[in-house]
Amino acid sequence: MNESTNRKATRRDFLKTSAAVTGAGIIGQFTNVHAAGDDVIRVGLIGCGRGGSGISGGGRGRGAAMQCINAGRNVVLYAMADMFSEYLQYTRKYIADRHPDKVDVTDDRCFVGFDAYKKLLAIKEIDVVILATPPGFRPQHIRAAVDAGKHIFAEKPIAVDAPGVRTVMKACEDAKSKKLSIVSGLCWRYHHGMRATFDRILSGGVGDIVTLQCTYNTGGLWHVPRQEGWSDMEWQLRNWLYFTWLSGDHNVEQHIHSLDKMLWAMKDEPPVKAVGMGGRQVRTDPVFGHIFDHHSVVYEYANGVRVFSNCRQQVGCKNDISDFVFGTKGVCDVMRHRIRGEKPWHYQRPKKSTDRGMYQNEHDELIASIRAGKPINNGDYMCKSTLMAIMGRMATYTGQEITWEMAMNSKEDLMPQKLEFGPLPVPPVAKPGITKYF
Repeated sequence: MNESTNRKATRRDFLKTSAAVTGAGIIGQFTNVHAAGDDVIRVGLIGCGRGGSGISGGGRGRGAAMQCINAGRNVVLYAMADMFSEYLQYTRKYIADRHPDKVDVTDDRCFVGFDAYKKLLAIKEIDVVILATPPGFRPQHIRAAVDAGKHIFAEKPIAVDAPGVRTVMKACEDAKSKKLSIVSGLCWRYHHGMRATFDRILSGGVGDIVTLQCTYNTGGLWHVPRQEGWSDMEWQLRNWLYFTWLSGDHNVEQHIHSLDKMLWAMKDEPPVKAVGMGGRQVRTDPVFGHIFDHHSVVYEYANGVRVFSNCRQQVGCKNDISDFVFGTKGVCDVMRHRIRGEKPWHYQRPKKSTDRGMYQNEHDELIASIRAGKPINNGDYMCKSTLMAIMGRMATYTGQEITWEMAMNSKEDLMPQKLEFGPLPVPPVAKPGITKYF
């Protein structure tokens, strides 16, 4: 990427600015063009989200694409890829109807199937890709996108097993040498109130941290009834939440948001071990695959600090999404951005705030980094948070103590040997004390 000779902002100036203002304000500070040699940033969407053909529900890919093209001037959706044509066409029309001047997707830049991502990444005009397929595919997509020289927005989590995490770690290191941005879908890191809260925690607002607690207890989520003619593979892909090879279980796919905040509070240092319990108590119908419906994990740090982590997806129960940091001088209610104790504090949104919301902020800063030629790389924390979540699943599935080294070095590769439409048996539900670590 060529850097404008008249750009006066330094890397430090940019980071300070990006933490305080949104994309429209940031982008206005930079006048240089990107690597393609013109002023248009072309976006490729890999993973369009559900929708169409009578199937209800939204899609993170669809939302992320709209946020990306709304992150500044001359940003357009240029190509799309998905496993299923109806998902792609639904999203294509959905976005074009709302932002007709921001969509330049021709039929020959629409790709379907297991190799669709390769065809999209081969388009040299594409500058940035949004990776929003089921997480099981994320490692191979991140690796291929870095190899193709594309900037990346990667939805969370970035893998479902340790081999996948290791693949992404290497790709993120390679992205640094190529000066490519990698922005994570761990969106709370881009929430202005949350940034202020963690700035306060990390500067001693609660004193020395003693204990942390995170909870993500929700109801049930969607599922798509199996249709006549669907193979095992197609049925699982369309219901990806309920299969570990695609989602990693909800301790990985959903609860990672909570675990990422715990990691943030601990200065992005991972725990040394974890013990947990969990099971499949209520959501037992085979339509829900083989994942658990609740997990409870205690993570322990080298200094003795413990994270008490709970998540549940059960209908008819009390919901609770909350995070707390307990210190020697106070307690932080993270989701309410409030500290009680020796130094009481509560985040107050500035009257002239340019905050456009965390989902938009992450794309604002991504596009700003591309225009500035100053890449953002979220690789370190997005890999650690993902492995922390996988570590928790290992603990609940096996019933054993799992160390960070065990999690990092695990050889458990969940990806099927063949990616093709056909038979694909559902693995048995894990049984703590019987299921083995490997």
